[in-house]
Amino acid sequence: MLYWKAFHIMAVVSWFAGLFYLPRLFVYHAMTEDTPGKERFCVMERKLYRGIMSPAMMATIGCGLAMLIPHWSAYKQQIWVHIKISLVMLLLGYHLYCGHLVKVFAQDKNRHSHVFYRWFNEIPVLFLIAIVLLVVLKPL
Repeated sequence: MLYWKAFHIMAVVSWFAGLFYLPRLFVYHAMTEDTPGKERFCVMERKLYRGIMSPAMMATIGCGLAMLIPHWSAYKQQIWVHIKISLVMLLLGYHLYCGHLVKVFAQDKNRHSHVFYRWFNEIPVLFLIAIVLLVVLKPL
């Protein structure tokens, strides 16, 4: 169980690193006007999303399930676990939307300003705060 927890933590750190960095790349990409710069950001965004974020997301969910499923009878009574699972599902939606935006930028069809992406970049922080507080404090 402790190995699953250790790998889960490593995967979460990796996933959130990508969730923090990819929208920051979107900020700079939205501000870029030259073709070589846009192409460079497309490569960076694609490699980050496919090579780091998505595998880290899958490892996060896989390790989390490996810890949750064998002990579900104990966890199913705890409301904080259900809230955490719900937040992770919403975070998964954010992750998938980031993947959509990678494709939008690759097709040079972005319609949002860098200001939009600056705000968009803050969303994972809220998820991180809420999830960590739930896991550590187990308030409900």
